[in-house]
Amino acid sequence: MKETIKELKTFLILWSTQSLSQLGSTMTNFALTLWLYQKTGSALQTALLSICSYAPYVLLSIFAGALSDRWDKKKTMLSCDTFAACCSVAVFVLLKTGTLMPVHLYLLNAVNGLMNTVQQPAGDVAMTLITPREYYQKTSGLRSFSNSLVTILNPVLATALFAFAGLEAVIYLDLLTFAAAFLTLLFLVEIPAVSGEMPEKEPFLATVKTGLAYLEKNRLILWLILFLAGVNLVASAFDAVLPAFVLPRENGGEKVLGVVTSCAGIAMLVGSLITTLLPAPKNRIRVIYITMLISLGTENFLLAFTKTPLLWCLAQIIGWLLVPVMSANLDVILRTSIPVDMQGRVYSCRNTLQFFTIPVGFFLGGFLVDELCEPVMASAPAGGMLKMCFGSGKGSGAAMMMFILGIMGVAICLYFGGVLRRYAFLDRAVKM
Repeated sequence: MKETIKELKTFLILWSTQSLSQLGSTMTNFALTLWLYQKTGSALQTALLSICSYAPYVLLSIFAGALSDRWDKKKTMLSCDTFAACCSVAVFVLLKTGTLMPVHLYLLNAVNGLMNTVQQPAGDVAMTLITPREYYQKTSGLRSFSNSLVTILNPVLATALFAFAGLEAVIYLDLLTFAAAFLTLLFLVEIPAVSGEMPEKEPFLATVKTGLAYLEKNRLILWLILFLAGVNLVASAFDAVLPAFVLPRENGGEKVLGVVTSCAGIAMLVGSLITTLLPAPKNRIRVIYITMLISLGTENFLLAFTKTPLLWCLAQIIGWLLVPVMSANLDVILRTSIPVDMQGRVYSCRNTLQFFTIPVGFFLGGFLVDELCEPVMASAPAGGMLKMCFGSGKGSGAAMMMFILGIMGVAICLYFGGVLRRYAFLDRAVKM
């Protein structure tokens, strides 16, 4: 144990402080969601916060990887964190002067998304560089563990601070966690250079094409990414629908939304612990698509047809328990398949392909709830099948949308499961 901690010392320092900063950032995002829903009452306008965060991430990520491979990883992370902190300061100033409007949040979230676009590939490569190969699965489990802990704590802490001290207190905490992570990375963490890193003189567009060419050649990796793009479409639409499902209900509200959201984090926390203890599976591909089939095939249907917070929490636990198992196996496949000196470029291409469905999902989820499902449920006859299945009043349309998402999730998993099995068989045949 002591030897393991010694070998992972740099990873543990960077991972713990960056996770703390992530907690502060996600608390601010959750509090802004509450603030905006209070102001507008619209699922679509609230979902636009996430759309603005992901749009630059999706559009520019393919180029950010090439930049990340050229630039110093530590300086890139420090610079991006600083810009993100400036956005939080801007929200605070606008709030204190009474001039904060939804359009300001959309613009600042877009800047945050741009910074994350550059920072994430740099951070992913940095984690690879400071982690011995034999610890990839365990460190992936630890990263899932921290993500789960953030998911548990951020809605509870953000809701409490927002209710008792206002949005300003949430932003104060965000800035404190940023300062801790920034100073630790600046003074205590050394990130080694990548051996074989590309020369500065290589044409920029050539470096972008290198990542795309790798995916074109490695079709199994490409199809894995496309499968996760389908999963992200359903998951992001779910995230857009959930506030509209919980907040307007008589037995819902802000506190219930915080508890329900935290249950996803609790499930991921348990799943992360399980991941760190599990031996390496014989077939990582099969683990990935079966875990997603179980998750997407249960959570949405349970939420659609249940009307009590206890069952909503149960649905979240079932839906998110296996996500860390999937993430760890995907992470190991990518880290062991892609050369380290190409990971920034390939990861960024992966980010564009895998995450372009997220803003689409947020838009579709919010739009379909506001413009289709809620009007349909409002005009449905009392005592009819729709009212019996999904309830009545505001929020019943969101329940109907959950049912639609459940069908979509199962269909995506069944289709891509067949494709992945075929490509995995071909990949083994080639290696033989």
